[in-house]
Amino acid sequence: MVGDCNPDVIIADADLAPEFGQRERLVDTMSLAIGGSAAITAVAAARLGLRVALVAAVGDDPAGDLMLALLRREGVDVGAVAIRPGQATGMTAVLSRSADRAILTALGAIGTLAAADIPADLLGRARHLHVSSYFLLKSALGPGLAALMATAREQGLRTSLDTNDDPAGLWGGEALRAVIARADVFLPNQAEALAIAGAPDLSAAASLLNQAGGAVVVKLGARGALCVPARCPPDLRDPGSGLAAAEPVRVWLPPMVPTDTTGAGDCFNAGLIAGLLGGLDLAGAAALGCAVGALSTQGFGGTGARTDMAAAARLAESATAIRCDA
Repeated sequence: MVGDCNPDVIIADADLAPEFGQRERLVDTMSLAIGGSAAITAVAAARLGLRVALVAAVGDDPAGDLMLALLRREGVDVGAVAIRPGQATGMTAVLSRSADRAILTALGAIGTLAAADIPADLLGRARHLHVSSYFLLKSALGPGLAALMATAREQGLRTSLDTNDDPAGLWGGEALRAVIARADVFLPNQAEALAIAGAPDLSAAASLLNQAGGAVVVKLGARGALCVPARCPPDLRDPGSGLAAAEPVRVWLPPMVPTDTTGAGDCFNAGLIAGLLGGLDLAGAAALGCAVGALSTQGFGGTGARTDMAAAARLAESATAIRCDA
């Protein structure tokens, strides 16, 4: 996993409305958790039984020490996490109203991660390269990311990308399109897919994003996921890769009442990756992703609810999948 790693301070209340003017307001819960899309995906994948290494950048400070300790406790290999002397670890405050949230992030060291920080020997030992939070990393990592993903695929790795939100509201350009073209699976949510594609609706967005040739899986929250198979599978996407299904499919689960949706999309990513590595086709892997994402909403933060493979697989069995247009 390559991307962001930071503490999440999660403030949850059904009627969350902070007051300025030196007023103190009590809230239902406040918690500190592993944050950052890549770090949450790494923890979720490790809990599913995968061997996981995280590449990220943190500061040489108590927040960075805490993140490394929590990740080690979860079984995530943090040997390749870069520690930046004199810089602060990034930090996020999440204001959560059950199914909706506002997110405030101080980047700190997050945005300093570059392709040179990713050890070549680590790629040589991996089966899958997943990159999260492109827009937070685009200044340092962005210029070398397309070449890095191309190298990974040449070495036989499957690659995936989740851009997450763009705080600047610019939504990419040629550099991002080059990265998407080298992702075997692109994993936006619906809002991100529409913005990156510049399309009026989900079907048009998925079709445009799919033109690069890789599979596109659009996360739809409680409505599941839209899976669009690889358009022109290269040699890496052989018939057994799980990425060459015949036509688009939407996958969803029975409704589940969430406690907090923070990190649910990141946990979905972990489930989908685990499914593909386990030999499932794209729709089956997406069903597992939906299950891991849904179960993650039963606790606070992306790692508050512990989900193992047995529980996720049982819930995935209840998934519905239908063919659809994209």
